[in-house]
Amino acid sequence: MLQRKAKAQFESWLASSPNKALLVKGARQVGKSYLVNVFASESFENVVTFDLIADASVRDSFLAAKSADDLLMRMSIAATQPMVANKTVVVIDEVQRCPNVVTFIKYLVQRGDFRYILTGSLLGVELEGIDSLPVGYVEQVQMYPLDFEEFCWASGVAAGAFDMLRGCLKDEKELPGYLYDRLLNLFHQYVVVGGMPDAVNSFLATRNVDEVRNIHRDLHALYRDDIAKYAPPELRLVIRDIYDLIPSEAGSKNKRFKLSSINGVKRFSQVTDHFLWLSEAGVALPVYNVAAPVAPLLLGEQRNLFKLFYLDTGMLMSSYSKRVAQGVFDGEAEDAFGMNMGAAFEGFVAQELKAHGFRLRYFTSKKVGELDFVEETLDGEVLAIEVKSGKSFKSHAALDNALATKGYGIDRALVLAECNLHRDGDVLYLPIFMAGLLEP
Repeated sequence: MLQRKAKAQFESWLASSPNKALLVKGARQVGKSYLVNVFASESFENVVTFDLIADASVRDSFLAAKSADDLLMRMSIAATQPMVANKTVVVIDEVQRCPNVVTFIKYLVQRGDFRYILTGSLLGVELEGIDSLPVGYVEQVQMYPLDFEEFCWASGVAAGAFDMLRGCLKDEKELPGYLYDRLLNLFHQYVVVGGMPDAVNSFLATRNVDEVRNIHRDLHALYRDDIAKYAPPELRLVIRDIYDLIPSEAGSKNKRFKLSSINGVKRFSQVTDHFLWLSEAGVALPVYNVAAPVAPLLLGEQRNLFKLFYLDTGMLMSSYSKRVAQGVFDGEAEDAFGMNMGAAFEGFVAQELKAHGFRLRYFTSKKVGELDFVEETLDGEVLAIEVKSGKSFKSHAALDNALATKGYGIDRALVLAECNLHRDGDVLYLPIFMAGLLEP
């Protein structure tokens, strides 16, 4: 069984939030339902589960509920086992198909008869029209694909290894050679395999990259089907085109998504809702430009200029040829058969930063150049990050220019590359696989 960090958040909810339902959000197939079912079976005497996609009759019944009491009655009728008060957790999968359940959950929680866990994908776009969100009655947990640390756990790396990494980061000490080599090898695997649970399980069981790529293709097909089913009809074709353009746009020289790549589009205002849908659905990660690397970054955010990655690095890599994957496995990132590996490495960093709470941003100007990521911590510190996929990681003109520019508020300058941890003047060099250890 894959070990997931979200389970600790579930346990915290169970111990400290008796008057709240748990809402587990995330894109399709990131492991929500599986982890919830494991947690529920371990933590409760009785588990009653409703899948609102798989069971149309239950979905229709719940949609017809006029009140919380009516919904509770319908649950008791649809349940395949008795709902025993104070001993039962009710798990409702794919709750976005019945928005009224989210509305009524406040009153169900107040009754106190049962605990409730809701899971949902596409929640950002499917729940916009509900009557009221039960603020104060729902604890939310966002799930993503397995991050690199979780992938390493699944690959047999002890949790203590990452404690050692955190200590090295705190003290700015070089990693032991054996640990650096092991994690760099796993990083190459992770870039190709990604963190979608089915892909990870398949790879660990078979070591067959063809099977992994087939899983990724199935996931792409699933997401395209979701666009066809759930996106507003007038937006569907362009949303699908944008989704399909992500690999080529991310692999371009400047990696910025060019609106001219979309047929018939000349202004961002024409496609604002299309990009927002992909972001809110959780299947794409936008990285927004900022006017200057100065806190608060939100004030300078330019949402019409952005880079766009898939939610998972493996899904991005499977969009390219298998020879590229072979190049990454072999550590030939600088020249993986002509492929711009900066896209894959930046996609990895975007995935790690997003999973650990950062809002993704970058900065570019003709005078300074491009900073791949500009992030802000909760304390208001600004992190300027360059991601390097080759051996010339010591060359980072944009970072040097930004540090030398008066008025910029850069508190920490970082280069993420295939190198061991060390400092050189104002710049801290980190192994790229440590991106997820940066804290917002």
